[in-house]
Parts: sequence; structure tokens; C-alpha cells
Amino acid sequence: MICAGRALSQAGPASILISYTCVGIIVYLVLCALGEVASWSPEPSMAENASRFCDPALGFTLGWIYWLKFMLVIPNQCAAGELLIAYWQGNDEKGYSILWITLFLAMIIVANLKCTQYFDKYEIFISVVKIIVMLGLLCLCIVLALGGGPKHDKKGFRYWSYPGAFAQHSGKEAAGILRAVFRTVPSATLAYLGSELMGITILRTHNPREAAGQAIESNCYRILAVNIVNVALLGLLVPSDAHALALGQTPDKPRPASAFVTIAQYTGWSQLPHILNAFLLVCVISAASQALYLATRTLYELAIDQHAPSFLDRTNNRGIPIYALGVCAVIGCTAYLNAFSRSQKLFKNHVNLVSMFSILTWASMLVVHISFVRVRKVQRIADGDLVFKAPFGVFGSWVALLACIFFSIIRVFDLTNSDAEPRRFDYLAFMTSYAGIPLYAILAVGYKLVTRSHTVSPDSVEMKSIKAGQDTVGAGRPPAAWGQPLQVRSETARMR
Repeated sequence: MICAGRALSQAGPASILISYTCVGIIVYLVLCALGEVASWSPEPSMAENASRFCDPALGFTLGWIYWLKFMLVIPNQCAAGELLIAYWQGNDEKGYSILWITLFLAMIIVANLKCTQYFDKYEIFISVVKIIVMLGLLCLCIVLALGGGPKHDKKGFRYWSYPGAFAQHSGKEAAGILRAVFRTVPSATLAYLGSELMGITILRTHNPREAAGQAIESNCYRILAVNIVNVALLGLLVPSDAHALALGQTPDKPRPASAFVTIAQYTGWSQLPHILNAFLLVCVISAASQALYLATRTLYELAIDQHAPSFLDRTNNRGIPIYALGVCAVIGCTAYLNAFSRSQKLFKNHVNLVSMFSILTWASMLVVHISFVRVRKVQRIADGDLVFKAPFGVFGSWVALLACIFFSIIRVFDLTNSDAEPRRFDYLAFMTSYAGIPLYAILAVGYKLVTRSHTVSPDSVEMKSIKAGQDTVGAGRPPAAWGQPLQVRSETARMR
């Protein structure tokens, strides 16, 4: 909801519809692959499954990439929060930047330190509220598109003609359309951030088979209704050159707001934009809090697996990994960079970083699924023995993996600094867009050189013991949540 306006202003309505749909298909295939692996294995960590079915180096790398991604989300959401608050502050947003960042960080750190026992209930509550609000926005957009607003203006596809379906800004029509689509991929990727966490939820249920199917189905509806349909309606209601679009390109324009807040302004109810903007601010703070929670959890698990300093696996009497939380909180203070740079620019750079880390994690999960299928075939485990089977099988994973590689490459085609100076290369955008790839390679190759690990042989994976462990998890209670004493996993569960 935050990035959609920026993507619309950059590329036009048709571009965001194409990119959000393509990335949505990839995410669906990733979720299907994840559901098949996660519902079979007793371990909620995808890094564990990567080490078990593919290569210990992949598990090590995936764990650290996950942690880095979550840590980047914290300053990213703080920047988004500042931009939302600027809707009320106008041009004085930087005068209170340090104050707002301090408030955001204090809220999410205290929440992770004192309120973890309520996280599950809170996440359920905020998810229900988000669904209600998004359905309300969907209905509102339909009514306004059909002329139900105060002016009874049926917009139709007017803005697809002017300013245009694609914000080309190029003398060559085909090249301009491609650039318009390519530049929205990071924003589309960020919109689906965290969808792969479904695997952890599956393993916290009593019936993983049913949970996997329901989780994938619900995420499919989210992809279709919440993201794609709302983005399509957004393109009908708001022109791509509207000055009030979220994260506008020129920082001197007053009162930057989310594109959905702009839609709320069309209703004529003066309080609705403020209510929606406040709701988005709550969502941003919630996302930052969840990112700190997941970063702490990931670092804690890395320490248990001896992939991080051992002191990080220590917990207090309430089961909270206090040292891991402290490290993540200190690093999360990089959000103060917002005070020394324009929030729009910093947000854009964080979007580039997070989107690349997301693509790398999706690609890693697809590799794990392909390796899992290879193990099954070698050990002659029939499809009927699976707890849940990906509808498109290994073919879908290969298609999604190739798409992830393609989306990683095409970013280079939109790294010229501006359309007025097409030969000027944007080095900062290039570094933030591709920094994740060499880091990923360094982690993987470095681990293999240090530990001299080898790719897992399909014959060496004990699939029967894994299935027995999964049955035990399915028949027993879900793993303990934070706020209760955390228990260290058994050596069997941590075996490579």
C-alpha cells in the first residue's frame, strides 16, 4: 500500500498491473514449493531444510540473508512512517525526524522486550483489521470508478489514455514500455514481503496437510484481491502524474501521502484520508516490530546452529533471547540515517536492497524444493505419501527460479539516472540493487571454504526419520511461542 503510489508515478497503471501480477505468480509458486517442503519437515526453519536437502552452505547463507533482510526492513519502515507523518506536517518533516525515529524505535523495542506473549493475538487482530480495511478500500475504489463519488465522475480507463498506460519518457516506444515495467519490480517485490513466512505457520498447527492447503489458498486470495485488484483500481482512479502520490519524486511538493489516501480524498469526507493515513502508520510500525521480532529469532537460531556467536542464544527467564534482541536493536538504529537524508531517497534505496534480498530468498527456497523432489525420486517416495504436494510440482519451481533470475538481471536496464540524461548511470541505485548478490556468494563460498562442506547426496537424507518427526509435530502441540521459556532443539532436529 505504501509503494504502489510511487510505482504508479514512476511507470503508469499498466506497468504496475503487469509487474504486480508477474511477481504475484512467482510468489504463489514459491508458496506452493514451500508448502510441500515445510509440511514434510518438522523444522520451521527453511535454513534447516536447505542444509538437510541441498547443501549446508545454502542453509548458512539463507539464514544470514534472512537476517539481513529483516534488519533492512526496520529503517525502511521508519522511513515510510516519516513519509506518512509528513502528510500532516507538510514541508517541516525533517524538523522532527529524530523525534519520530526515536519514538518508532522505542515502540518496537519495548514491544519485543515486554509484549512478546501477546504477539500471536496481536498479529491475528491486525491481520483481520487489514483484511477489513483492504476490502473496504476495494469496495470504495469500485464505487468511485463507477461514478459513485461526489462529482459522479465515471473515470473508466481515462488515465490509461492520458497521462498514459505506460510512463515511457523515452523516444523509443518499446524501450520506454519495458523500462516502465522494469522499474516497478522492486516495489512489486516489496508488496509481497514476508509471504514465505507461511512455512513457520504450517508447522505450528495440528494438521500440516490441511494447514498447507489453507495457507496457500488464503495467500492466493491475498495476491489476487489485495494486491492485483487494488493496484488495477488504483490505476483507474489516480493519474500517474498526480502530485499527491505517495513518496513523490520531488521533495518540495507538500503533504506527500499514500496513493490510497489520495483516493480517500475523492470521497469528499474530510476525515477519511486522515483515518486511513493513521491506519497505514499503524501498519508500518507493526511491520517494523515484526521485522525486529523475526530478525531476533533468526539470529537466535543462527547462534543455536553455531553459525553466530554463542552468547546470542542466551535467553532471560521469560524465554526472550535478550542478547540477540539487543544486537538487532542496536543495528536497527541505522534508521537514524533518515534524519540526515531525504526520506524518499533513503526509502528508495532500502526498497532496492530489500527486494533483492527477497528475490534471493525466494530463489533459495525454490532450489530447496527442487533438491527435495530429487531426494524423493531417488528414495522412491510416491506423491501420495506427501503431506502436501505443490500443484505445479518441480516444473513450477523451475519456472519461478528462472523468473527470479530474470527479474534480478532486468534491473540494470533502469539504472540510468534520469530520462533527461539517459547516458548518466545511477551508481547508487546499482549498488543498492545488486549488493545482495556478491554478499550471497561470499557467504556461500566462504562457508564451503572454511568448513569444506559438500552438497548433500540424495541417498544420505533420512526421509523416514524426518516424516516421523513431522508426524510427531502434527500430533503434538505447536512449538512454544516467545514469552514462554524457549527450549533448545535436540541434536536430531539440528542434524545436517
